[in-house]
Amino acid sequence: MILPKKPPHGISNFESLILENYAFVDKTSFIEQLENETSKYHFLIRPRKFGKSLFLSMLYHYYDCCRADAFEKLFGELYIGKNPTPKRNSYFVMNFSFAGIDTTSQKSFEISFTE
Repeated sequence: MILPKKPPHGISNFESLILENYAFVDKTSFIEQLENETSKYHFLIRPRKFGKSLFLSMLYHYYDCCRADAFEKLFGELYIGKNPTPKRNSYFVMNFSFAGIDTTSQKSFEISFTE
């Protein structure tokens, strides 16, 4: 019996989204497009709640060499899993999140950022 996909409200972790049967619109073809861009830097500007964090999580799981063993499980059924690029799982990726930083004042920002 195939279970219906759950709506991914508030999910920004690509691995959780795929492994826990959440609905996902396959945007992995954009990985290939990003690699073919001639621009050295990319600026991802979208309104709030448009999937920027999820997209970055997808890039993390695609490019991080420490995640190579999970590639088939995460990307196997998606476009990029069937059409991988040479740069797949070839970088050590550092993942930073600034979501918990207090920005109510400059002082609280400095303390929160330092901690």
